[in-house]
Amino acid sequence: MNRLARERSPYLLQHAGNPVEWFPWGEEAFATARAQDRPIFLSIGYSTCHWCHVMEHESFENDAVAAVLNEHFVSIKVDREERPDVDRVYMAFVQATTGSGGWPMSVWLMPDLKPFYGGTYFPPTSRWGRPGFVDILQQIARVWKSDRAKVTESAESLTAQLRGQDRTPAATDAAPGPGALARTLQQFRAAFDGRYGSFNDAPKFPRPSELLFLLREHARTGDEAALAMTLQTLRAMALGGLRDHVGGGFHRYTVDAGWRVPHFEKMLYDQAQLVLAYVEASQAAADPFFMEVAEDTLLYVLREMTDAEGGFYCAEDADSIPPEQMDQRDAHKAEGSFYLWRADEVDALPGEDAPIVRRRFGIETGGNAPADPQGEFAGKNILYVARSVEDLAVEFQRPADEIVTALNRSRIAMFQHRLGRPRPDRDDKILTAWNGLMIAAFARTARILASSSDDGPGVSAPYLQAASKAAGFIRERMWDAGMGRLRRRYRQGDADIDAYAEDYACLIFGLLELFQADPDPSWLEWAVALQRRQNELFWDENAGGWFSTTGHDPNVLLRLKEDYDGAEPSASSISAMNLMVLSHLLDDPDWAEQVERTLRGFGSRLEQLGRAVPMMAAVLSTHVAGPQQIVVIEGTNDNRALEQGLGRRYLPFSVLLKLTPEQHQRLRSALPFVAAMTAIHGQTSVYICRDRSCRAPVTDVVELAKALAPG
Repeated sequence: MNRLARERSPYLLQHAGNPVEWFPWGEEAFATARAQDRPIFLSIGYSTCHWCHVMEHESFENDAVAAVLNEHFVSIKVDREERPDVDRVYMAFVQATTGSGGWPMSVWLMPDLKPFYGGTYFPPTSRWGRPGFVDILQQIARVWKSDRAKVTESAESLTAQLRGQDRTPAATDAAPGPGALARTLQQFRAAFDGRYGSFNDAPKFPRPSELLFLLREHARTGDEAALAMTLQTLRAMALGGLRDHVGGGFHRYTVDAGWRVPHFEKMLYDQAQLVLAYVEASQAAADPFFMEVAEDTLLYVLREMTDAEGGFYCAEDADSIPPEQMDQRDAHKAEGSFYLWRADEVDALPGEDAPIVRRRFGIETGGNAPADPQGEFAGKNILYVARSVEDLAVEFQRPADEIVTALNRSRIAMFQHRLGRPRPDRDDKILTAWNGLMIAAFARTARILASSSDDGPGVSAPYLQAASKAAGFIRERMWDAGMGRLRRRYRQGDADIDAYAEDYACLIFGLLELFQADPDPSWLEWAVALQRRQNELFWDENAGGWFSTTGHDPNVLLRLKEDYDGAEPSASSISAMNLMVLSHLLDDPDWAEQVERTLRGFGSRLEQLGRAVPMMAAVLSTHVAGPQQIVVIEGTNDNRALEQGLGRRYLPFSVLLKLTPEQHQRLRSALPFVAAMTAIHGQTSVYICRDRSCRAPVTDVVELAKALAPG
């Protein structure tokens, strides 16, 4: 075992048995490189990364390759999920020098950590137009010895170029207005895939922040195209191979344009953001299908991704041992093995369900994968919804409810059958940022269901409990109130790594959603404390927005500010949205000013290429629309109709609190603006306010509809 055996990261532990003499990122490795006068080989990845597994098997488990690394280099492994600060610096270098990036990331550094060469995956020998890893290692070792000055000059020059790049977009004199939003919406219209949904060709990645922006623009302007593009994309993802139709949840992306062939890993941040998008779509479209998908995803997270203490795990791998090899000593993991189905396995389902399942999910005897990048899907089927319940009812001449019953019964049987297969590995570390997103998803779903469901508020209880338990876990295990210190990662009793701006931002987001679902003052107080600490550590006083890091670590070459909303929204986008909520709950003019300065700081990006920052565009949409406060003071009468009238409305620009008499009393000091609100004549009353100026309260559904009507 090498030095990685002492680490907590599941990714680093995967490499602890390699013959490579790995170091974790830290002073021991840097000092060794300086003392031995060797270049550093830096390998960055994460535990559920398929091509990271491939490169490990081909190169890092190979004694001959390891011998070259051990003789000429100091080799360092980094988990990008634990150390996004390190990953972003060297990803910026790789993208700048090669034009692309990804993981595994392979970068060669001077002992002072300045990069001079890099790339992503390298095969062990030259193929597919890629240079071989061993060839690169040997060439770099030769140049290091024979022409050190050239390597040094290259590293100095490249690092200077990186440091010289102004990664902060140009500020505008004022926050952009509706025109920028209209241009951004047009960019999405122009890029939309009218056949399969989403805004790119293959590979197709879910990017929920795009959809959250479009939903807000639909709510703000009534634009039907914005809603239609969102619903088509969400429906295509839910019906395609991207979704796990047996166990719930979504895979990372599909390699094809039609959402059919997924890369099978499951990431927590995808589940959280997609739930938010589906919940909002269910309200905007008044279509229960989207809420069903959201709940199905949350149930997957509760079952498979939740720690006994309440935190949420990071991910599940794409690769696992194929069932047909589970008893073989030399079995090798393959992508998607846990999720694929042979036709004969489906035919073995009890009763008369098998033909229905085959038609429903497009199952073919010889397999149904339209693409097979690694040759691993031969004779197997990827589940996707090939036929609707209505079509199946006609084909099998049975009532639609019988078809649904058969499919539900079969799903249980398939789930139980799948339990006998070797499972993919799970990355069980708990990250604050991703937990914050998941807390928000559970809390938002709980709030909407509690007020809108025909089954009553009890249906939302498990979701609210999950959000509260996870928040309590982070407060207990990862937050030191006395020191004002938040940690990023927890695993097996150990909390470590100072949190980054994204951890603060996403956790605050989760707490604000939790406070609206459960108006406990402690959630709001903690969110405020975190926001003030985040501002102290990360706020850019010169240009607005929040840096990703504090800039205090001398071993991180660049202090970056994310200016792109990708698989995860940037810290600045989430933080600006948080401050819009906070500034409409509490009277702090600095927060509103920070929102304004952030929008100005991202102004040129929003004006010219809003598609790159869809979550920041959603912030701008909220800013232009003008947030409102909606406070429900519960009375003694039956208020279910009024609650549903509110809960079923899509109100993305509203901060909403529903207060029992006890909660109202507890919040009078924390939120002074609610102190004077009362239940009129004992009846449940809804107060709709802007800038702490409230309309007359309403007490029935008709009045509520008038009060909420546009204009």
